[in-house]
Amino acid sequence: MTILSEIIEYNKEFVNERKFEEYATTKFPDKKIVILTCMDTRLTELLPKAMNLKNGDAKIIKSAGAIVTHPFGSVMRSILIALYELGADEVYIIGHHDCGMSSIDTEQIIGKMVERGVDRSLFKTLRYSGVNMKDWLRGFNDVTESVKSSVDQVRNHPLMDRKVPVHGLVAHPDTGRLDIIVNGYDSIDEN
Repeated sequence: MTILSEIIEYNKEFVNERKFEEYATTKFPDKKIVILTCMDTRLTELLPKAMNLKNGDAKIIKSAGAIVTHPFGSVMRSILIALYELGADEVYIIGHHDCGMSSIDTEQIIGKMVERGVDRSLFKTLRYSGVNMKDWLRGFNDVTESVKSSVDQVRNHPLMDRKVPVHGLVAHPDTGRLDIIVNGYDSIDEN
């Protein structure tokens, strides 16, 4: 049996037994927050529990390393939509210790792409098109500095409401403990 068939089989039971009812909510976050965090599997259930969040409380965006890599990329677009269209009033950037993005080897990833059939000459074409694969795949050396950098990008985005607090935290993936790196309330513009 494939993973997909297992998922579909369980899903039929989930729907037929109306297990979805306990998760009923709206598209608007009850706690009016949007969270950017890492896609690390250890955080899937741990982080919401550690923050006392239930289904419907927050908009949660996941990306490798909780990094805002481009001011007009999909992560920033999602944050802005959460704020302007879906009722969020605060932003939380939450990185974590022992993140895979802190030890990423871009050459190794490119090698794995080639092993899986990506034509090596494509990387040369991408380079001439202005895409530096090493920069694009790069992670970070220090999670605290990475969180500060993403907070700075969000807070200083030209389309950002200056009255919105942008917080930066680092989670411990074993315990769920959160350390405040940037308290967004300290930097909001009251004017």
